[in-house]
Amino acid sequence: MNRKRLTALLCVLGLLLAFPGPGQTVPADAPLEVTVDGPPLVALTFDDGPRSSTTGPLLDGLELREVPATFFLVGNRIPGNEDLVRRMAAEGHQIGIHTYDHVSLKGLSRTDFDLQVGKTQALITSLVGEGNYWLRPPYGFLDQNAESWCSGPIILWSVDPEDWKDDNVDRVTAAVVDHVSDGDIILLHDLFPSSAEAALRVVDELLARGYCFVTVEQLMEERGVAPETGLRCRRCPPAGK
Repeated sequence: MNRKRLTALLCVLGLLLAFPGPGQTVPADAPLEVTVDGPPLVALTFDDGPRSSTTGPLLDGLELREVPATFFLVGNRIPGNEDLVRRMAAEGHQIGIHTYDHVSLKGLSRTDFDLQVGKTQALITSLVGEGNYWLRPPYGFLDQNAESWCSGPIILWSVDPEDWKDDNVDRVTAAVVDHVSDGDIILLHDLFPSSAEAALRVVDELLARGYCFVTVEQLMEERGVAPETGLRCRRCPPAGK
């Protein structure tokens, strides 16, 4: 099993033993009580890559921290960056589709939709094999036709620091860590050095707060959300929230 996937799995289990408190006694023949209390989960996602100058160092930082992420790739940026895509898969990250030319999926013909999504999927498949390469529509835009043509869930987001607006690492970091909660899907872009730096700061801060990082697929699985075709997934909170 990939080390990063194993780390995420162990993090998700998060088993805590409930021992008696001070001054309490338990009969010798009483069964040991075990309480399952998993850590808060969060999915870190990146759009618009791959880009060698930023995605490579970002992968280095994630590998050092043994943290998985989900990368939604723009097809026309894959040529020349094939090794980065292979590395993503080898190191336990989830890979998804962000169209071939980063275009809105609203108003497209079926032919154009298949070009934007299918061509990107074919490129990814040629590099890392068959898989579930879920779609994140650029700008979050799509219409009923595009939704009906999707072959899996549509992955959106619940925390957006708008890291494309400026290169203020402190602002982007705070915009995530001050608003994140259990089950959130964080949107960042691995095109910008400031975003890559902010992402690693976010990881360090949230790890210190007890968060566990998982891929979007792992988040949905752990929260019992079936990856149905056309499902719009923004976050996966704990049951009852």
